[in-house]
Amino acid sequence: MATKFLSDGPARAKHTLLLAHGAGGPMDTPTMTAAAKALAEAGFRVTRFEFEYMAARRRSPGRKPPPRAEKLGPEYLAAIDALKAKGPLIIGGKSMGGRVASMIADDLHAAGRIVGLLCLGYPFHPPGKPEQLRTAHLAKMKTPALIVQGTRDPFGNRHEVSTYALSKTIKILWLEDGDHDLKPRKSISGFSAADHLETAAQAAAAWARRIAA
Repeated sequence: MATKFLSDGPARAKHTLLLAHGAGGPMDTPTMTAAAKALAEAGFRVTRFEFEYMAARRRSPGRKPPPRAEKLGPEYLAAIDALKAKGPLIIGGKSMGGRVASMIADDLHAAGRIVGLLCLGYPFHPPGKPEQLRTAHLAKMKTPALIVQGTRDPFGNRHEVSTYALSKTIKILWLEDGDHDLKPRKSISGFSAADHLETAAQAAAAWARRIAA
C-alpha cells in the first residue's frame, strides 16, 4: 500500500524532516500538527506519515494495538524510499515514532541517506517502569541526534535521564515542566505549549544547520 504523507513548510527547504507518530495517536493529532507547523515555520520541509496499523484504524475504526517498535523499522524504511527527499534528510518522530527512527538511524547515516535524528518526547522507559530501559542502542549511537524532552515526562524525566549512558552524539533539549507532549503547566512554569514548540523548532533548526553544514 502506498505511503500517504502530510507535508508542511517550503518545498525547497534545505532540510527535509520525516516524522512518524506515537503509539496511540495518528499523524494528524493536535500535538503532531502543532509540532509540524512550528518546525515548518523554522524552515524545515516537514513530512508526516503513518504506520500501517494506524492507517488501518482509519479504514476500520477500532483500537488495533501497535506492533512492537522493533517490528516497524521496515515500514519506516519504506516511507523514506517513497518520500524521495532531495537534500539533507532528518528522520524522527513523536515518542514511539522517534524510537523506531532511532533504531534504524545508524545504518542510514553510515550509508549517507540521512544527516540526523530528531525525537520529540523519547520513550526512555514505560511510565511507572523506570527499570525497563530502552536505551541500549542509544549508548553507542553514531548518528547526530537531538532529543526534545519535557522535564516531567513520565517516559523519562530530567533526573532519570541524567543517569543514563548516552552517546556523545546525542543532544537533549530540556523544556521546563513539559510532559510527554512537551506541554507545560503555564501557571507553574510561565511557559505555554506554543512557547515550548517555538523553542524546540528554533533549536532544531540551529542544530540542523550545524550537522549538515
